[in-house]
Amino acid sequence: MKFEPNSPPRKFEAGNHKIVMISDIGRLQLLPDEQITIANQRGAELDVTMKEWGYYATPSLNSRLLTFGLRSALVRNSMGRYFVLLIDSEMQGSFETYMAEQELTLALWLDDGEALDDLLLDRGGS
Repeated sequence: MKFEPNSPPRKFEAGNHKIVMISDIGRLQLLPDEQITIANQRGAELDVTMKEWGYYATPSLNSRLLTFGLRSALVRNSMGRYFVLLIDSEMQGSFETYMAEQELTLALWLDDGEALDDLLLDRGGS
């Protein structure tokens, strides 16, 4: 693992409707089969694992991620772009406010195993 801090952080604006300032604090480089855990002040955690072919961007969506205090959602913005968001389970109200401010549409809760199974079956999966 190699971390390169941005000192000072690179700042840029983001958001299609309500503009927010983002601080890019650095770059983390992983090697295959290395994992990093990202945590917030309330203890919600996210594991990212690098593999030879790419990344596991999250733990299992409908199991471990939930036990870490995070829900996963697929959302669409007003420009037709899709994003996977991870929502702190204690901050659901804040997420709903953000969705309204940024004019995002919830496409699917990715932690709903039953809904995901239905999607898979609809596509001919098993």
